Parts: sequence; structure tokens; C-alpha cells
Amino acid sequence: MSSHDQSVESADGTHLVVRRLGVGDPVVLVHGSGGGLHSWATVAEHLTQDHEVWLPARRGYGPSDVPAGTKSFRTETADLLAVIEAARRSSGRPVHLVGASYGATLALHTTLADPRDVRSLAIFEPPLFAAGAQVAPLLDRYRAAFERDDAAAMAAALNDVTRVPAEIVTALAAGAGDRAPDPVEARRSAVGWLHDLEALAQDSTDITRWSSITVPTLLLAGADTWEPMPTTMNTLARAIPAARYVVWPGQSHFVTMTAPTLVADALRQFFTAQPADWPSRPRHRRPSRDS
Repeated sequence: MSSHDQSVESADGTHLVVRRLGVGDPVVLVHGSGGGLHSWATVAEHLTQDHEVWLPARRGYGPSDVPAGTKSFRTETADLLAVIEAARRSSGRPVHLVGASYGATLALHTTLADPRDVRSLAIFEPPLFAAGAQVAPLLDRYRAAFERDDAAAMAAALNDVTRVPAEIVTALAAGAGDRAPDPVEARRSAVGWLHDLEALAQDSTDITRWSSITVPTLLLAGADTWEPMPTTMNTLARAIPAARYVVWPGQSHFVTMTAPTLVADALRQFFTAQPADWPSRPRHRRPSRDS
């Protein structure tokens, strides 16, 4: 399936590169930390026969802009709303919004801020436990390691944020073997992580705030993902009681890479279940620009 990239301008002038492919109802797939235009590629391939898929590279991740200053979920929400508006204008239809990991947290923020162009919301394992004051010292550690280009120290700080068990870290390292990461992509990922941590350090761990989301919602999780993610997802499911909650046996936080067909099939079934003419939602005030 052919694709093309375009630029979408956010409220503060930040330019976001978005990859579009497929035809049909619009779907916006939001990548997690360390990701980019490639993150959802395999899942997207399974959706393009009946959906127009929009793959934005979030601010801080090349080839999108990396603005100066501290990033927040307010600025990222404005970015995602700009992408959603562009998709709505292009198709004349509201979007199915999908996020994974940090991208799922951003999708929650965006839907809560302004759901008017969101037809449905699907989120996979947002790290809602990693926010606020507990992240601030980890951000400082990561920034110091970043400035001295210490990849091992950066990875150690990130492991403390994500709480990946040591045995999984060891297994991932063993799986990578002697393959050296592409230096350009590695740097993009490192820069992106730095800005994501800035946003997380300003956020809250309060899960009850998502209870006012009324958009049809699908919660997705892997049964083998480590704590505190399972507890977090169960709490989120209670906070959004109307949401459908699917837990995949034998899958973990990496399911979008290890089982993309499983993910795509679940999304397609969820999209199909939504009314074709979802009613208009109340207009909310757009998030203001950061000063």
C-alpha cells in the first residue's frame, strides 16, 4: 500500500510529520516513547484495506520538530488535536483514535480535552503509574546521562521509569545480540524520551480523572505485562466502566511488535461495532498555547 508524508502545523507553530496510507474511515495511531513513524507500521498494514491510517511522529521525535523548552501534555494534546482535525477535514468523518503506552496516555488527555472529532478511543497499556514527583529525579538522571551521551545510564534511568523487570531487560539485550542500533534513530529516540519524561514529570497519577470520558472506549492489555501495569489497567477499567476491556493471554507490553495481526483484528472489530453516524459531541474549549 502506497503512503505519503505531510506536515501538520500545531497551535504553537510546531510542524508534525504525518504518514498517511490506506483508504476509508480515518484512524490515528499514536506511538509511545522511543517510537516514531515506524512504530505502528506493521499494525497499520493490516488496517489499510478499509481505513485511512494517520501515523504522526510526535513533537520531539524526528522528522517532526523538536521545539525548545519543556514539553507538557498540554502542548502534545494541541498537537494531536491538530492531526485529528486534519484527518477529519480530509475525510469528512471523525477519527478512531488509538494510542500505545505513552501514546495511550496522550490519547486519554486529548479525548478528555476535546472529544468532538473522536469517534472511538482505543488505548493499550498507558503508563499512568509513571508520573509526577516520582519521575522528576529520574528525569534529572536521564538528562545528565543524555548530556554526556551515556547510553547505558540513560537505559538504566528509563528502566526505573517503566519498571521493566531485570530478567526482561536481560532477555531483550540478549535478543539484540551484537546488532548496533542505527545512530540517527537512536539519537531521535533519546531526544524523544527526554521530552516525554518532561511531560510525565508534570502529570498526575490520578486515574479517576478519566471517568468523564464518554467516547466508546476499548482498553487493551497483555496478560504477561509486569506490575504495576495490570493493577493500573484494572483501575482504569473501573474508572471508565462503559469501556470494553480485553486482556490477551501470553502477550506483553510489546504486543504491537510481536502480534500485530492480533492487535489489528481487535481494532478492526471495535471500529466496525461503532455507529456509522456517531452523534456530534459538545464543543469544548481548545487547550490554550503554552507560554
